[in-house]
Amino acid sequence: MISPIHFENDHFLIHSFRPSDLERFTGLANEVFCILSDDHTLHYLPAKRLQSLEEAEHFLRSMIINFHSGRNYLHFISDKRSGKVVGMIDLISPALAREHYQIDRYPFFIEFYLASFASGCYLMSELLPAVVDQLLNQGIESIGAVVNRQNTPAKKVLKKARFKRKQAFDVLQDFYEIRVA
Repeated sequence: MISPIHFENDHFLIHSFRPSDLERFTGLANEVFCILSDDHTLHYLPAKRLQSLEEAEHFLRSMIINFHSGRNYLHFISDKRSGKVVGMIDLISPALAREHYQIDRYPFFIEFYLASFASGCYLMSELLPAVVDQLLNQGIESIGAVVNRQNTPAKKVLKKARFKRKQAFDVLQDFYEIRVA
């Protein structure tokens, strides 16, 4: 079981689902829906699109259960001034990856999403390395990421977090990985 990640800088906070988030569940679901229904955010990830606020609420409920059962670990990136979620980082367990991918070896996989207004601000370039360090310090030996070859910003973010391109994943995407030395 992975311990929740907590990281903050002057403007943003990375956190898992907190009791205070339960008190604002509908607002949180709306913020998640705004991110996972945004054309810019999902340009390379159309399968992640949510169609309604109801779907976002179901997504959040599932993420809470998955977090506590060790399937995947959703974390929010919140703006410290407004308290609103501007992005998400999801760590997918090897067991869950095994249900979706046919590969030789199953590391933890990381995915990240930013609201379109937060894109291009180097936010993930600053935050992802800290998240990766915290995960590796918990004993995770390998973290993988699958990225569309056309998604240059995501590839740059991964490289700044010390991920290396390892191989083609499929016809559109490449597999990147960071391993404990």
